[in-house]
Amino acid sequence: MLTLAAILSIFVYGIIAAMLGTILPDISKRFNLGPKQNGNIAMAQAVGLMIGSFFAGPIMDVQGKKVGLLIGLGLVVVALVGLRAATGYAMVAGLMLLLGTGGGAIVNGANALPPDIQIEGLTTAGVFNLLNLFFGLGGLVTPLIAAKLFRNQSGNLLIFASGLTALTLAVCAMTAMAPPSGQVAFQASLVTDLLGNTKLLLLALMLFLYVACEVGVWNWLVRHLIAQGVSEGKALTILSLGFALGLLIGRVVVSGVLKGVTPEAVLIGSGALMAITTFLMLQSKSDSVAWITVFLAGIAMAPVFPTTLSVVPKYVSAQAAATATGIALTAGWLGLVVSSPIIGSIAGDDPKGLKKALLVLPACSIVMVLVGLTLL
Repeated sequence: MLTLAAILSIFVYGIIAAMLGTILPDISKRFNLGPKQNGNIAMAQAVGLMIGSFFAGPIMDVQGKKVGLLIGLGLVVVALVGLRAATGYAMVAGLMLLLGTGGGAIVNGANALPPDIQIEGLTTAGVFNLLNLFFGLGGLVTPLIAAKLFRNQSGNLLIFASGLTALTLAVCAMTAMAPPSGQVAFQASLVTDLLGNTKLLLLALMLFLYVACEVGVWNWLVRHLIAQGVSEGKALTILSLGFALGLLIGRVVVSGVLKGVTPEAVLIGSGALMAITTFLMLQSKSDSVAWITVFLAGIAMAPVFPTTLSVVPKYVSAQAAATATGIALTAGWLGLVVSSPIIGSIAGDDPKGLKKALLVLPACSIVMVLVGLTLL
């Protein structure tokens, strides 16, 4: 049951991560939104992710992992149902803030479960990557279902996602999880001490840069491909069977690789490959070439998020593990807060400007390599 709860929770977050990029074309048409407004909506979700990640950590350290997960899943159900009834730009932005808050709590809670799960032949980092392949699976099926099953009707997709999230909430409610860490109350001094931990700050910076890249693909790739002449249906398919599939396969492969390679080396190699593949991805105009480059970018990105989170507990006490993870995740979502408005502003009102704006992705990847080298 614990493994099932972790799988479903991570799968649900994969759906949430792909949600904005999948429904954005439909929402933009309905409410006549431009790239700048799209960027503000994405920023609202990112702010929510920061809020959820930061506050879920102390809650889980004091009350237990289950509480954080249930709060996050409940907020997501409310946000998804609300988005279906949204009547304008302001309401969409507010509900994306709520969706992000729930998503942040889910990510923190779901990634607190792998250390309690033993899989023969895998290291802790390997378990993180193996379970997080379901994040890639969630991202894969979301745009695929939207394009093939629901014919790009965002309302039907939102009903599907809210129902699955409600099911996951029920499973987590029935699953026994590890008790609280032993803290009786949140201590503000604990956060101050963690913010002085150099290794934790480096890992937080790694997530800051990485999330700017990954969520940048989720949120902007479809609109970029459409601007290059690719049809909306094909662009959604490339996002799912290209990027999301690459994330899925990459995490399966790296879970075994980590038995003989250090997590730090994996992070450095991934950053270098990300810089190459994301640059090539932006040069693609044909459907087939775009699929190949996007798929390779997904493989390159696959190990970074779970591998980084698997390393965090090595440098902090057990009593502060969830709070430390929340700090690292909050830094990650800050990367989205910064990158999305920048991408939208560089692109301006012309969707074709996204090709230039998305060069932010390979630039961040290069910096990731330098951060990884400092972890050695």
